Amino acid sequence: MSKYTTGEIAKLCGVSVRTVQYYDTRGILVPSELTEGGRRLYSEEDLRRMKIVCFLREIGLSIDSIGQLLSEKDPGSVISLLLDQQEIALKKEIGEREEQLGKLSELKSGLKNIRDFSVESIGDIAYTVTNRQELRRIHTTMLLTAIPLGILQWSSIILWITKDIWWLFLVWIIAAVPYAVWISRWYFRKVAYICPQCHTVFKPSFKEAFWANHTPATRKLTCPSCGHHGFCVEVASAPEEASHA
Repeated sequence: MSKYTTGEIAKLCGVSVRTVQYYDTRGILVPSELTEGGRRLYSEEDLRRMKIVCFLREIGLSIDSIGQLLSEKDPGSVISLLLDQQEIALKKEIGEREEQLGKLSELKSGLKNIRDFSVESIGDIAYTVTNRQELRRIHTTMLLTAIPLGILQWSSIILWITKDIWWLFLVWIIAAVPYAVWISRWYFRKVAYICPQCHTVFKPSFKEAFWANHTPATRKLTCPSCGHHGFCVEVASAPEEASHA
């Protein structure tokens, strides 16, 4: 039967000698034999055990979990649970990494559009990226609340043209005007703006914001801190800002 030294088993398993020695101290891979000079010797069974340990480490199981698994008389019932837990942990980590990668890509994309680079520029982009999900939620809420009015609008127009029923269109107008005022006030309580000059996050008055020229992501406003008048980036306001608006 073949015998392997620490160096040989380390090479066969693609790990360092120190790793093999560490597994010995943790009781995970104890050598089958010690020579008179104290040299570790490993058997074929030890080699198979080491390969199993290396595989379990590759899929992310901790040393403690591996030690627990290998000490069980019936490891089959334990390994299924450990693998399920590890799968959940890895999926969570992948999700977090993908989110980080997305933020990194957005930061790089934002920096390409900036001529005068500064630390404040990174802060503006980071604030925008962090709040983007909340801003999408706000836009989705607006869209969903507007759907019934949209259905009423087109229904009233069709009935007016085809059936000469005009009063339903009047009902739509009566409902649409107060809705437009309410949803606009709600919206501007939920959002804030970043000044591109002094990087201040501010909330304009309802009148200024309502009538300002705008794009899907910016609005032409006057910064209360530096007086700059131009397009400011729209973001979701912090909860404390929204509650005091």
